[in-house]
Amino acid sequence: MWDYTGKVLDHFRNPRNVGVVENPDGIGQVGSLACGDALKLTFKLDAEKKRIADVKFQTFGCASAIASSSALTEMVKGLTLDEAAKITNRDIADYLGGLPEQKMHCSVMGREALDAAIEHYRSGKGGKKLLEGKVICTCFGVTEEEILRVTRENKLTSVEQVTNYCKAGGGCGNCKKDIEAIVERVRKERETAAAKPDKSKKLTTLQRIKLVQETMDKEIRPMLQKDGGDVELIDVVGSNVIISFRGMCAHCHVADVTMKDVVEAKLREFVAEDIVVEEEKA
Repeated sequence: MWDYTGKVLDHFRNPRNVGVVENPDGIGQVGSLACGDALKLTFKLDAEKKRIADVKFQTFGCASAIASSSALTEMVKGLTLDEAAKITNRDIADYLGGLPEQKMHCSVMGREALDAAIEHYRSGKGGKKLLEGKVICTCFGVTEEEILRVTRENKLTSVEQVTNYCKAGGGCGNCKKDIEAIVERVRKERETAAAKPDKSKKLTTLQRIKLVQETMDKEIRPMLQKDGGDVELIDVVGSNVIISFRGMCAHCHVADVTMKDVVEAKLREFVAEDIVVEEEKA
């Protein structure tokens, strides 16, 4: 027996906005009866075509699928399409007070139906889930982009979690190695992002000098040393970083390019976006 919250049970037993909107502006259909879950979402905009005035759904699925669809329709009423498009599957689950891990794919299905309906309104085409990018899971028609999205948005760390969120890997299992590689790719993205400093915080002079030196030692000098060159930090004056090239870089005819495209670019990435690098001339 699944451990459902009271709000999930309420939206399952008393689903809101069931049916089909008459003359809808947007139609989104995802899933299939063969896969066990299917959802059709329709919406109509107000007279100025600015906000969602009416929205309804029809779904074939479990309690979580019905509750997620019902909750989504309540969430998007009165929103602009840009606002509605920002709703994530995690937002739907949070609105319901949480969903069992094994049922999170129901919230993903709701988000996908909304995306398809918005795309249908904007392009006048389709109305069904678009398979963008390489299909990883052929059993359920899940693409690399979809797996990347749910993994990033929900901070997933395992193939099993990915299966719970979008069903990928839940069929024959031949795609599990590919899914594992995607999960590892996202894990490395997180590590890289965590290693970067928060550039929104104002640095003291000492903090800036220290960060400049660390970035040069870890990110810049190893690149130059591979080709027999090197660089030395001379001074930091406000946003100006003064350097001196050494080794092969000191006599290189493209030193100015290296200074801007390598040294300055890395310092702007890891330290601050207003940094200007200058070379000390003998």
